[in-house]
Amino acid sequence: MLGLLVIGFAIQLMHAQEIELPEVNIDVNYKYLEAIDSEEVAESVKMLEKEVAFYDLKESDFYNDEYDKYNVSFYCPEGSIIAAYNKEGRILNTVEKFKNIKLQKTVIRSILEQYPNWDIIENGYKVYYFGSTGNAKKEYKVKLKKEDKIKTLKFNNDNDFL
Repeated sequence: MLGLLVIGFAIQLMHAQEIELPEVNIDVNYKYLEAIDSEEVAESVKMLEKEVAFYDLKESDFYNDEYDKYNVSFYCPEGSIIAAYNKEGRILNTVEKFKNIKLQKTVIRSILEQYPNWDIIENGYKVYYFGSTGNAKKEYKVKLKKEDKIKTLKFNNDNDFL
């Protein structure tokens, strides 16, 4: 008798747990996420780039389907992203600028190999995403210091010095 009572309550609880989740469109800006490939970048950069990718333009207060293009700015303490969206919410292009972020291991390794005993005193990271081609251009600018000498290096994501 007790077993039947427990089974009866369990069946009622199972039906009470059904939750309908809202529909989410996750493929809108997948090309952007693939192009920026931000696995090794600083966590703050990753978070802001994800916010840009999953931003729901149509839910914003300023959305009006009469306009073809929207520029939206996103900020974090280390930098900002300005993203241009079309009226469907697809990213057309971005300009991303960050200062003094944690550099990727490959970037640090490349600098240390060519400039041993130099200290990194400042850095900048820029990303330009072009939605028409689905490509992203990434640039680093690093300021080094050794005693009273200062050098500024610029290179791309392939560690090619510019």
